[in-house]
Amino acid sequence: MAEQNKTFGEALDALMQGRCVRRAGWNGKGMFVYRHVFAPASVPGVVRDGSVVTFASNFVLFTAQKVHQPGWNASQPDMHATDWEILSEEDILASQH
Repeated sequence: MAEQNKTFGEALDALMQGRCVRRAGWNGKGMFVYRHVFAPASVPGVVRDGSVVTFASNFVLFTAQKVHQPGWNASQPDMHATDWEILSEEDILASQH
């Protein structure tokens, strides 16, 4: 069961620890945010010498349409909200069905 009534700071700490979070006030069913850390990779056609490219981590929004949308940014209302929830594995699985 989700840990409820968290601040954005608490949600951000949870994201940095690999947890998923959402706001109770979000309208879209099943939406949540998580942090994605890319593994270094080669990018053929971009890096011609075959060296490895390092990508920055980013936050990804799992949308109501069940799409993983990278590049999520918190809005000012998100940062001031106290309705953040830190999700359990059961919450995450339920969101995806």
